[in-house]
Order: sequence, then structure tokens, then C-alpha cells
Amino acid sequence: MEPLAPTVKTVTLESRGPQQTRRLGQRLARALRPGDVLLLSGPLGSGKTVLVQGLARALGIREGVSSKSFVLLGEYRGRIKLYHADLYRLEGPAEAQDLGLDEYCGDGVLAVEWPERAWRALPQDALLISLEITGERTRRITLKATGPRSAELLASLEGRGWS
Repeated sequence: MEPLAPTVKTVTLESRGPQQTRRLGQRLARALRPGDVLLLSGPLGSGKTVLVQGLARALGIREGVSSKSFVLLGEYRGRIKLYHADLYRLEGPAEAQDLGLDEYCGDGVLAVEWPERAWRALPQDALLISLEITGERTRRITLKATGPRSAELLASLEGRGWS
């Protein structure tokens, strides 16, 4: 299922391993500001949490970021607050509405794993990040902007490689 907002722009990258996926998160974090929303989808083990770890590192967060499989939302303080949500265990869209995820966007960055479980409860302008397993360590990462702010974020990544 696709989100409600149409895709404005798309970029596809290839990652040769977790370190490169983490670096993508670090690069992306340099352009983040409060109110930004990142929606990460992909199968288990595709690198969603690894990318969030890169975000956290670049935001100056010293705590370890791990999968939130049993806690739906984690809050981390750094240069900008990072809210890390994992919707894997949600049983239905109503549960997502009860979380009020859109309220977290005002004073921090919201990174959501498994957004397909709650499209209607998420902001319309978000950077969709799909991770696809292409090999034991390799991933195809597709980034889609769905509005003006997410298009700015995507433009900040273009043409700079992985560093």
C-alpha cells in the first residue's frame, strides 16, 4: 500500500553494507530540522534501524538506538530530538491514531519504521525510504519525496556520493 501523498521526486542508491547505510543516515541528518518526517519500509533485516543509527550519530545522540520491537516509540536528545517509532506490532490503524505521531513532528524529527501499518496517521510531506535486500550485505535504497520539504531533503543528498 502506498501513502496518501503522491511522489514528487525519487532517488535510488545502492549500499554495499551496513556501514554505508549508516553513512547515508548521517548525511541525511545534516539537513534535518524539527518537523521532518522519515518513513522507513522494508523487510526485517533490511537496514531500517541501521539507517536510524546513522541519523542519531550525526544528531549528536550518544545513546544506542535499537529496534523498537517491544516499545513503540523512543525519544533521543541530541542537536535535534529524534523520535524513533516502530509500528511493526500495531494491530490496526486505530492504534496508530492513538499514538498521535504527527504531534511529535513539531519539536523533533520523526523516523517511523513500518509506516505501511499507519499511512493515514502520518504527515503527508515525508521522505519515504524503502530498503530492499539485494544480497547478504547489499541493499537498494529508494528515497521518495512526497512534498516540498521532503523534496528539499532529497535534493540535499543528490550528487554527493556516500561521504
